Amino acid sequence: MALQKKGLGMGLGALMSSNDLESAGNKIHEIDINKINPNKNQPRTYFNDDALQELADSISEIGIIQPLIVKKNGEFYEIIAGERRWRAARMAGLRKVPVIVKDFDDLKTLEAALIENVQREDLNPMEEAFTYVRFADEFNLSQEEIAKKVGKSRSAVANSMRLVNLDPRVQIFVKEGKLSNGHGRTLLGIEDSELQFELAEKIIDDGLSVRQTEELVKATIENLNKPLEEKVEKEQTTVNPEVARECLRISNELKNIFGTKVNIKNNKNKGNGKIEIEYSSVDDLDRIVGLIKSKMIDIN
Repeated sequence: MALQKKGLGMGLGALMSSNDLESAGNKIHEIDINKINPNKNQPRTYFNDDALQELADSISEIGIIQPLIVKKNGEFYEIIAGERRWRAARMAGLRKVPVIVKDFDDLKTLEAALIENVQREDLNPMEEAFTYVRFADEFNLSQEEIAKKVGKSRSAVANSMRLVNLDPRVQIFVKEGKLSNGHGRTLLGIEDSELQFELAEKIIDDGLSVRQTEELVKATIENLNKPLEEKVEKEQTTVNPEVARECLRISNELKNIFGTKVNIKNNKNKGNGKIEIEYSSVDDLDRIVGLIKSKMIDIN
């Protein structure tokens, strides 16, 4: 039962010496499953129940093909790599599991757990981002050093780490897969957390792509900045985020009603403003006017 090397950085096998790999088959032990504890440094925080059950069914039929990697911790053992297999083995009712015992410090333990999960694409974007941050904060590693360990570019690691700056509610959307890491990175352009959250909900509700999200964020930022650009006086000021959110909400409602782009320009100092409704042709203008008239009739 030899461990397989995989193409991520130097791989999990690189954490072991060549002698360990050559003799790995002689170092496999059968250990009581109740003497094994999860990894306290496990980057992965979410395990899909259905996927675990499928793995448990497979283990019930053919057993565990690849042994867990553990380290001694008093009278017990702590998982370095293979927590998903361990959880599935418990579900399958196994009393003992095959393991390889290693002498790893906390850095190597975290590194091994991260590499295994990234290799298997088991981490969601937020789990991956927070793990990189842990590498940087707890072990004082640079982005370049982290990138080398996980076999990614420095820019990929840097972009991933930026996700931890998202509003916590938006982080949950990314963690649950409702938003991709691309959506998340784009939303970082919105600094106001409430507005960022509202845009995130709109992206999910409307099923917007990353490209469409980029356009939405760009338009939102432009809308926030327009009162500054159109101000006659050149004094510096900022747009009230609450007013901006309300204008965005209303413009989106009007867009759905008229089927075209609607822009609300707010005059911050005077408290008034104007609504611009775009039309693509004379026929389109007639259509919009007809909608307005019908709405007026409904009101009367």
